[in-house]
Amino acid sequence: MDEYSRFVDWDKMDVSAQSQDTKELTCTDFNELKQLARQGYWAKNHSLRAKVYHKLISNIPCRTVTPDANVYRDIVVKIIGKRNSSSLPLPEFVDNSLIPTYCLNAEGIGAIRKIILCISNQFPDISFCPALPSVIALLLHYSKDEAECFEQVCRILACNDPSKRLIDQTFLAFESSCMTFGDLVNKYCQAAHKLMVAVSEDVLEVYSDWQRWLFGELPMAYIARVFDVFLVEGYKVLYRVALALLKFFHKVRAGQPMESDSIQQDIRAFVRDIAKSVSPERLLEKAFAIRLFSRKEIQLLQMANEKALQQKGITVKQKSCLLMFQQNVHLAVHAENFKSEIVSVKEMRDIWSWIPERFALCQPLLLFTTLEHGCSLSRFYSHSEGHEPTLLLIKTTAKEVCGAYLSTDWSERRRGGNKLSFFGTGECFVFRLQPEVERYEWVIIKHPELASTGSETENHTQPASSTLSSSSIPSDPSDRLSPFLAARHFNLPSKTASMFMAGSSECIIVGGGDGQALYLDADLNHGRTSHCNTFNNQPLCSESFQISILEVWGFRD
Repeated sequence: MDEYSRFVDWDKMDVSAQSQDTKELTCTDFNELKQLARQGYWAKNHSLRAKVYHKLISNIPCRTVTPDANVYRDIVVKIIGKRNSSSLPLPEFVDNSLIPTYCLNAEGIGAIRKIILCISNQFPDISFCPALPSVIALLLHYSKDEAECFEQVCRILACNDPSKRLIDQTFLAFESSCMTFGDLVNKYCQAAHKLMVAVSEDVLEVYSDWQRWLFGELPMAYIARVFDVFLVEGYKVLYRVALALLKFFHKVRAGQPMESDSIQQDIRAFVRDIAKSVSPERLLEKAFAIRLFSRKEIQLLQMANEKALQQKGITVKQKSCLLMFQQNVHLAVHAENFKSEIVSVKEMRDIWSWIPERFALCQPLLLFTTLEHGCSLSRFYSHSEGHEPTLLLIKTTAKEVCGAYLSTDWSERRRGGNKLSFFGTGECFVFRLQPEVERYEWVIIKHPELASTGSETENHTQPASSTLSSSSIPSDPSDRLSPFLAARHFNLPSKTASMFMAGSSECIIVGGGDGQALYLDADLNHGRTSHCNTFNNQPLCSESFQISILEVWGFRD
């Protein structure tokens, strides 16, 4: 075939999809390159793809001293010796049970372990990198020899551009990426998330498989197309494709009985056999149709999740830490330690599955209840202030149950002086548990295009001063408990920018925009809802209601 075919078993490759037309890639403009990658410009020419990979990886900014092909030639004999490559023990930072071979021949399969061991020798700081075998196996298809593949992988690992995240190399980075993926599923794949909660005892354990779907289960033709775009656009592409896989899984399998006794195994099997359902082009089309957060917002969320893990002491892969981490929902809402007059343990666990992953590590802590503290708004504030985030639960005299997840400390209400002003972030949401379960997000989260109508909204909305400004945000973004989807991320006028939650001596409001979704009077006895577009025109409960019990819950480490 060509000079890049040394490790390829062409009987396994889809040769019919390969074109022998001579192509060259001369563009250097990022946006043009991005479009070509998404369109699969070099996907059908093996030699061109190899040259493009070499060019893209050569342009990755790296550490001053990064191992190259010559280093590999110097160390491979010393490290491997005369041992059979198939019997070589792998370092602990890779998953020994999952070594993809794709369309490699016997020589290529043996080269994977040799390169992994040489990388382990040159990168002693790598502590956890389950994606590494897949990346090596994939690049071997487009390498002239082992040394060239080694150099390309080393450049990916040694990338020192802080804005260009490529492959997770520590357990902390990997687990925080799993939490971040869980947060994104919660926002963008709510139907699939609802299914996961229903059929899995541990949702986060399911989402911790997200990188395995890509770098392990996905067939060669698919992961190569993903990798094409990944090398151009970076880590965010991986989140997009994993979300698309989950969406397709839910679409294809919804309403069908599980094929095994594990949803994890079902998803893995679906991804392995994805060719039966979805083409590579359709998968990427779906992935890029998702209106995902910006790279900066995802980075902030990742930082917050890493900080939450560090505070829990979960930084390395230890069995005791993993057990605590993977069962966080059931540990956090334990039947023996939880008592509410409004919701059951199961209902609280359902709510816990909706909150950002970094707070699912915490335990619920009752801060205020009208049964004990009375119906006083001032006592409501005094018991709630100093806690961020909080959970508001309401039971009406008609036995309706609703509530809200509130991302920001109630003390922020004072920034507006005596005026009623809104604050909070886009992580806020309201929900209903009785008569049926439903969660409602702020409308801009689901429909970012509505942000462009902000000037129109300003003309007919009650004035409210924005309490979120660049000057009021800590300089260290990781110190913010709700670091993304703040008002400043949306192109909204200042008067309507932060309309999530508000409080004064006279009332509490959760919602905003064209109307208030949830309004509580100062005596905490009466409330009303507004069926506005802020929460998708769906009522939380009766338009006017009497409060039977109200509880406020905090999050305890």
